[in-house]
Amino acid sequence: MSSSPFRTNNLPQSTTTINKLEQVLRANQFAITAETSPPDAASADVVLDRVNCLKGVADAVNVTDGASARAHMSALATAAIMAREDIDPVLQLTTRDRNRLALQGDVLGASALGIHNFLCLTGDKMTAGDQPDAAEVFDIDSGALMRQMRDMRDLGTYPSGREINPAPSLFLGGAEVPIDPDADWSPARILAKISNGAQFFQTQYCFDLGIVERYCHRLAEEGITEKAYFLIGIGPLASAKSARWMNDNLFGVHVPDDIIKRLDGADDQKAEGRKICAELLQAFAEIKGCAGAHLMAPHQEAACAQVIQESGLLERRSRLQ
Repeated sequence: MSSSPFRTNNLPQSTTTINKLEQVLRANQFAITAETSPPDAASADVVLDRVNCLKGVADAVNVTDGASARAHMSALATAAIMAREDIDPVLQLTTRDRNRLALQGDVLGASALGIHNFLCLTGDKMTAGDQPDAAEVFDIDSGALMRQMRDMRDLGTYPSGREINPAPSLFLGGAEVPIDPDADWSPARILAKISNGAQFFQTQYCFDLGIVERYCHRLAEEGITEKAYFLIGIGPLASAKSARWMNDNLFGVHVPDDIIKRLDGADDQKAEGRKICAELLQAFAEIKGCAGAHLMAPHQEAACAQVIQESGLLERRSRLQ
């Protein structure tokens, strides 16, 4: 694992409080994040039963916010339970369910509870969920939310100008979709998100190593990796069937044919899926401009933890320190 291909130390620091994820990224180490979903349970123990396998393994763990437009334990409460146990959360905030006042209040409360990483999202349409008649708010979009959070941190004020003292400690993230950039590709959308305040990006799944190499190379060539960190989405594929489903149903996702053939030919497809993911993690860590990886696999936190350990990247990091 190279420790030197990525330099973004000129980014504005979140505040005097630096969480583990930001610390790892600023040290130019390959960061690995994972993801969990809040449970359908009124129990902190259920949260920890899911995520404890990632403690000390993933650098941070995303907490989804009403994913698929379904109600679960609040993402803020879930993240607070994790932070209390020294599991660094990335709190996802969607603009679908709350107006700007509620979101601003959640941001201050989260920072007070030791939650400092945020991923700003719009959220799935309510029709995707099991209560499609619920009202959608969409008072602001994810870009406006990020701008407001940036100013709350950097200016110490609400959008109205009213003072916040002390200001919240925030490390702001946005979502992106890796593509194979052609000669006419424009980074305008990414630069707009950076202008809004994005300091890191977590992307959609990308299982095509060639696309990741070309995408990150172009980002570096355009100087974008000097402005923000990019964590490429990946995950342990459970089977060839699930890989084909992803190709057919997930926007911007293409699992290459050679990976599907490997899964088809494996005696244990889940084990092969973990092996493929670990191999891709190792390859991503050598790509200039790739600051890390974001592992996603619904309700498969243990599989993600196993992949991280099997990749050997944590051991290689410790040897370089």
